[in-house]
Amino acid sequence: MSVRGFLPALLALSPSGHLLASGSGNLSTQPGVGLARPTILAVMSESNSDECDHVMNYSAAERCAFVTRTPDCTMADGFINYLRLAFCLLPPNLTPLTITLCVVWLLILFLILGLAASKFFCPNLSAISSTLHLSHNVAGVTFLALGNGAPDIFSAMAAMSHPHTAGLAVGALFGAGIFVTTVVAGSVALVKPFDVASRPFLRDVIFYMVAVFWTFDILYRGTITLEETLGYLFLYVVYVLTVIFSSYIYNRQKNSATNGVQDVPHIPAELNSSDSSDDDDVPGLRGGTIQQEYESEYRALLPYSESTSEILLSSLNPVDNRKWRRKSWTWRVLKVVKTPLEVLLLLCVPVVDPDKEDRNWRRPLNSLHLITAPLLCVLVFQSGAYGDVMIQGEFPIWLLTLLLGMFLAAIVFCTTTNDRPPKYHPVFALLGFVVSAVLISAAASEVVSLLHMLGVVLSLSNTVLGLTLLAWGNSIGDCFSDITIARQGYPRMAIAACFGGIIFNMLFGVGLGCLVQMYNTHSFVQFESAGLLTWILAGSLGLSLVLSFLIVPLSQFYLGRSYGIFLLVFYCIFLTIALLTEFGKIHT
Repeated sequence: MSVRGFLPALLALSPSGHLLASGSGNLSTQPGVGLARPTILAVMSESNSDECDHVMNYSAAERCAFVTRTPDCTMADGFINYLRLAFCLLPPNLTPLTITLCVVWLLILFLILGLAASKFFCPNLSAISSTLHLSHNVAGVTFLALGNGAPDIFSAMAAMSHPHTAGLAVGALFGAGIFVTTVVAGSVALVKPFDVASRPFLRDVIFYMVAVFWTFDILYRGTITLEETLGYLFLYVVYVLTVIFSSYIYNRQKNSATNGVQDVPHIPAELNSSDSSDDDDVPGLRGGTIQQEYESEYRALLPYSESTSEILLSSLNPVDNRKWRRKSWTWRVLKVVKTPLEVLLLLCVPVVDPDKEDRNWRRPLNSLHLITAPLLCVLVFQSGAYGDVMIQGEFPIWLLTLLLGMFLAAIVFCTTTNDRPPKYHPVFALLGFVVSAVLISAAASEVVSLLHMLGVVLSLSNTVLGLTLLAWGNSIGDCFSDITIARQGYPRMAIAACFGGIIFNMLFGVGLGCLVQMYNTHSFVQFESAGLLTWILAGSLGLSLVLSFLIVPLSQFYLGRSYGIFLLVFYCIFLTIALLTEFGKIHT
């Protein structure tokens, strides 16, 4: 919805509307071609097959005409054609200003991704898992892993959907993997040296090594079949079953050892993966419980009933006055920047919080969500492809969605009260999950299109953009959160989250990305000319996992500061080699 706010301005600057991305797309298939007799679709090429890469060879005055007439410069996904935006919006001498504005817009997109995932996608998934009465381990490696990895998954799927940007997916998945397993894990070890739980650590490293080396083999062979794509998804199912089974075995052994003690502490649902042995040092940690205890100190002694308008205004205020007074000035500045985005998201995406007494029921705002949420889905899904669809050529689908939403909102508002959520309140969690997923997917498509433009302008490959900007943007939130958890005295949580999330991202990012591409094109997927940089990236990630697999057991599963320094130095060496390779200083 926030992206569409820029479209009128862009159209005003370009009367012909050429700044908007064409919906025709570049990926065409022959009729009648199916998986039985596959054609091969190249999704990653470091060669010169992308004619749009040659735009920088022309003079500044000729670049707009080049990107306008070149089919390769037309992106099928995204609201905006960023290449035409970069070269046609302003005069050629102001192109640096356009690029600077695009970088600022990229940062805003990363903020949208982070907010949508952490404030809306994850809480609704947690509410869904709570409604389904899933155990912590099952919820952690399924719903919450999906919530934490949503930006990476949707970015990979968006990148895989176009041949010119598929290198972003490979670079981002491998780049995020090596960033998390070296920088994040090393920072946790530096902040809080600790003894890692042996079985979960070995389990996660082994599964991740299998996923990485399987992907390495696919890149080496240059093709992936439908069976292998489904194999990626099946491998994650095996991983989930292994987590559940190991947790069951551990709990049974511990219960026997303690003469039938049943209440065994284990890692809360916020973790992506681990069995109960991870959390022997974390008795009953629940973020929601802590929040409830904190809020109870400020609870009114006498009952007070807010009016409907007061409930609506307080629901749209994302700033906690008590937290605002306690936080530093840097946090306040960032909060001021994020507040407009949070207000827009609060208007459109419902959130159900099972840890609150009223489950975050806000009657006026939730009624409004029945209007704004479906409308946002129609306008944003597949980059607004359904926004202009007409029913029988006369009635726009967005207007039908608006009228139905108003009808449902009126029913909910008139049949419910402010102080008690209705029995069907969990349905709002499902609605919030769908809307936030659509929004994350749209933002990820914009990020991929924008990074492709920056790669063309700066003459950088999609792989190096994926392993740097895209990987850092999607992983920096996990980095800070894991370091914070470690500082609070729970380093086992942080290290478990490091490995569990990237396993999910790798298997589902490649698996779902290729599966969607096969479905859309009715053809197998082939990776062509991976290039030296891709091999350096995959080899470095595999080497870091092998070294961790050997060093940590030899250190008796103690992660000390020396190990943390080693991981950080390893990442710096890898990044230096990757950049030297990108700029031609290292070549075959």
